[in-house]
Amino acid sequence: MKFDIIVIGGGHAGIEAALASARMGMKTMLMTMLVEQIGAISCNPAIGGLAKGHLVKEIDALGGQMGLCTDAAGIQFRILNASKGPAVRGSRAQIDMDRYKNYMRNLILNTPNLHVIQESAEEIVVKNGEVAAVKGSLQNLYHAKKVIVTTGTFLKGVIHIGEIKQEAGRAGEFPSVRLSDSLKELGLEMGRLKTGTCARIDAKSIDFSKMEIQPGDENPTPFSFRTAKEGFAPRQLPCYITYTNEKTHEIIESNFSRAPLFTGQIEGVGPRYCPSIEDKIYRFRDKERHHIFVEPQTFEATEYYINGMSTSLPPDVQEEMIRSVKGLEKARIVRYGYAIEYDYVQPTELDHTLQTKAIKGLYLAGQINGTTGYEEAAAQGLMAGINAVLSIKEEEPFILRRDEAYIGVLIDDLVTKGTNEPYRMFTSRAEFRLLLREDNADLRLMPYGRKLGLIDEDTYYKMLKKKEEIQDGLRILQNSYLTPTKETLEFLESIHEPKITDKISLKKLVSRKSFDMEKLEKAAPEISKFSREAKEQILIEAKYDQYISKQREQIEKMKELLDLKIPRDLDIDSISGLSNEVKEKLKKFRPETLFAASRISGVTPAAIEILHIYIKMKERGKRK
Repeated sequence: MKFDIIVIGGGHAGIEAALASARMGMKTMLMTMLVEQIGAISCNPAIGGLAKGHLVKEIDALGGQMGLCTDAAGIQFRILNASKGPAVRGSRAQIDMDRYKNYMRNLILNTPNLHVIQESAEEIVVKNGEVAAVKGSLQNLYHAKKVIVTTGTFLKGVIHIGEIKQEAGRAGEFPSVRLSDSLKELGLEMGRLKTGTCARIDAKSIDFSKMEIQPGDENPTPFSFRTAKEGFAPRQLPCYITYTNEKTHEIIESNFSRAPLFTGQIEGVGPRYCPSIEDKIYRFRDKERHHIFVEPQTFEATEYYINGMSTSLPPDVQEEMIRSVKGLEKARIVRYGYAIEYDYVQPTELDHTLQTKAIKGLYLAGQINGTTGYEEAAAQGLMAGINAVLSIKEEEPFILRRDEAYIGVLIDDLVTKGTNEPYRMFTSRAEFRLLLREDNADLRLMPYGRKLGLIDEDTYYKMLKKKEEIQDGLRILQNSYLTPTKETLEFLESIHEPKITDKISLKKLVSRKSFDMEKLEKAAPEISKFSREAKEQILIEAKYDQYISKQREQIEKMKELLDLKIPRDLDIDSISGLSNEVKEKLKKFRPETLFAASRISGVTPAAIEILHIYIKMKERGKRK
């Protein structure tokens, strides 16, 4: 069988890659071990969060599916950091795990140009340095121009529960062993990572009256820009908060000798920012308690996820430590928590399109690249799918810069720095986070989505109308002035704003911390007719105008670095002034631009300046 693109794996990365490929007109095949597990939620029943919500909004603005599915399957919606500045807010939704999976699986099975096959991939067939086919466990050979590997935790996956070790890619599912060997045989640098999950508890055994209730937002905001806000009123279920205590910590500490994390049984490196409960107790002995979030997994709420208690401790210890927590004294475990080790490919093996440098036409996306999280995986899958299609069409690759999107930061970090631990997205990783807010992802990225054919005309038109309203509103504020007349002072007093003593623009007045939407509409009645989304953007842009301008100036200064490509035939060894360490890293990572080179650990500003000079000299030599 022949295809344009084969996607291996039906998780978050594989779904976005396959949908993008098929929707862009390619004959696509999604190869998965179990069709019923397409879109399965392996760990926590939630989408989004701080920085992760940014990724979902960006995926949505480019035409991806995760945001729409979250809105359809969501059972609680919250804006995290709502009281803080817009740059660090993050949307998060609890989801019905069953509905999410069913939505994605049915969508995949009903998408034109997309063929699904239930078979395990075992070998990537390469001819003359270019991918040619995928060989399956049933000895079928599937030919393709491009192959995207999105294997999650399945590459030689091993589950750990106490001393018990099981070969599995996810609880109850076979691992992918031969495919891992195939990738290694192709010369890709591989390593071993570890992640984990929490126990699930029978809802009937939980005493919620002893816990703090955590409801969703009163006026929930949908994830997708394509979901109508008007009438968006999903039925929301509460989550609950409880805490570990001294007894919990004593139980865990007394069983360190039985923890695979400490006995040497687990070799892979775990996520530093999402440690297991035993790791938390070990590293933070001075803390009296740790938060436990008790989260429903479905609308029926028959099982609850004990977020904050990821563990690989033995079953009897899991039961004892969970029952030491307030409200969980009679808890019955339905599914035990476990750690899972798996192979990954060092992401410095990839270029910014997520294509491997060694094998043309072979793309990797998701946890295989060393990331952790559904959102990071989906973002990579979407970008890999798009770029595989563009390569077949012989069009320019689609690469987002660090100043354009969190997705750009994510991929740039991976391919230029690599990772030796599961990589997680944080707002602090983005240098220009005031420009890269959740709320303006559509304004930033939807033009790309439209150009790629992943955003429909109606959605694009709505975005353009919103953008026009924002520009008109900001012009009104910039060109309107207030003077300290009697009428002005009375107006300011009526809206509880301090007086002015000199002439100021309305934009400067609105930039005050105390200014809100209601005051904006009173100060500039012409703006009140605009959509709420446009007014929110006008208010944010006015409030942070000075800081936004500074970030834009920084970006302009970076333009030369961003755009100046490093010639492929540049002889790195002949460049005097570069240390041997810098030369080795430049040859190993082969950055495409000066900016990419500047992101490599150990490549100093002085080295960048030397490279800059040599590239300019080479360009002048060619012109002569």
